[in-house]
Amino acid sequence: MTMRLNRRSFLATSAAAGALAFVGPKGLRAETNGTLRFGLSAYPPSFDAWASSGSAAGTVKLLMHRGLLGFAPDGTMRGELAESFAVDDAGTWTFKLRDARWHDGSPVTAEDIAWNVAEAAKPDSTAFFRGELQSIVKVETPDDKTVLMTTDKPSAVLPGWFAHFNMPMIKKGEAPDTTMGAGPFKLDKTDRGVSLSLSAFDGYYKEGLPKLAGVEVIVYADENLRVAALDAGDVDLIEYVPWQAMEQIEANERLKLDAVDGPFMYLTFNAERPPFDDPRVRRAVAHAIKREDIVAAAFYGRGSALEHLPLAQGSDYYNEDLANGWAYDPDKAMALLAEAGHPNGFDCTMLATAQYGMHQSTAEVCQAYLSMVGINAKLDLPEWATRVQKGNQGQYDLAVMGTTASNNDPDGMTQLIDGALPASFVRSYGLKTPEITELLAKGRQTFDAAERKTIYHQMEEKALETTPIAGLAWRSQGFAMKAGVSGFTNMPGQLCFYSPETLEETVLG
Repeated sequence: MTMRLNRRSFLATSAAAGALAFVGPKGLRAETNGTLRFGLSAYPPSFDAWASSGSAAGTVKLLMHRGLLGFAPDGTMRGELAESFAVDDAGTWTFKLRDARWHDGSPVTAEDIAWNVAEAAKPDSTAFFRGELQSIVKVETPDDKTVLMTTDKPSAVLPGWFAHFNMPMIKKGEAPDTTMGAGPFKLDKTDRGVSLSLSAFDGYYKEGLPKLAGVEVIVYADENLRVAALDAGDVDLIEYVPWQAMEQIEANERLKLDAVDGPFMYLTFNAERPPFDDPRVRRAVAHAIKREDIVAAAFYGRGSALEHLPLAQGSDYYNEDLANGWAYDPDKAMALLAEAGHPNGFDCTMLATAQYGMHQSTAEVCQAYLSMVGINAKLDLPEWATRVQKGNQGQYDLAVMGTTASNNDPDGMTQLIDGALPASFVRSYGLKTPEITELLAKGRQTFDAAERKTIYHQMEEKALETTPIAGLAWRSQGFAMKAGVSGFTNMPGQLCFYSPETLEETVLG
């Protein structure tokens, strides 16, 4: 394969950021000796380091663990356990490890990293990135601080896998659900379903961090109670600020809101259950829903319609000509249903959750509009952990989902639309996508930006035609905190759920 772009140019920003040393003044932790109380929306369904269990679980992972790479508050990729990363002309990635330690005091070594890759890639692994990691055909450890990874084909996007909060590193030999990591905080105790207590790790590799003495995670599954707890001073910071409460938080001098657009809502389908094995039916669903009503009902106007794949308008890969590919068109929806052999519609079950109001409200709007074209969807609204389980096992016909892509690169959508990957609640169940799979693979093997843009345009065209998911709405995603809390940053775009990584920099004022 010919690479026209020099890889040094390709890596100019990410590798430079990855090579930065972490320097901070000593003794900061003692000066800001406080425990932050974090109002979380759900208790983690699992502590499995490599599995996808939702953003609440991701938050706890980002407290306990670190990956080879991560993201700075401005969204740029940077080194974490690896102090630098680079790729050569043969496509081999080299990671140079910094001096870091596990919570038990033992050093993080290249052998630990190689073991993580091998274990997460095993056929019986539940790792979110299992499919991607299986493309790594060789991992070499010439010394304790160097890891070389060679893929079956050159990969421009491999660093993103190791920056994701679902691919942290754990010590060799530990179980995947270990709570011992190399992150800024150590888990001290849990009260299942209620709370988790974490304390600062004195051996953390970033000098002077974390600045907090600890984090007390308290679960408020009810979003109104979560806001009330912040207003009453029972917690210092909350996630998933309900949209109806954003205005009142902004008006409260004792509080502040940090909200970004980037997360989005969409529908997934069970292709192992007719009629959603038919792309015409999936496309009919996409054209049947008026998305502005979702924005109004679920997000109080804080968002916008999403009628295409979740590529943000500011992205270099945004395709203006495809932006309305799934536009609201009930006549087209009914014509597609008739063409697929369902002129009178059909009955089905729509999975969502009542634990997050936005999910339930989105489902209710979708249900109403689908009924207008003859699709009668009965809502199934379990709590979040059950909703995840049902999604993973394909116990639904179609389902409402909300998340972000893995990162701001188009390849970050792979986990949502590549049907060649193992089953996951974040994408459609049993839906093969051979053309999309091929184009995604081509995109990640290409280092030239113009070529990648052409490839992803073709990929989005195919997605609009086959509808592996149906985009619904961009949403504003907010964290709220006491006015005196500083250092916490809501990361831009698709990185919103990585924001708890900045708790290492957070200070209680």
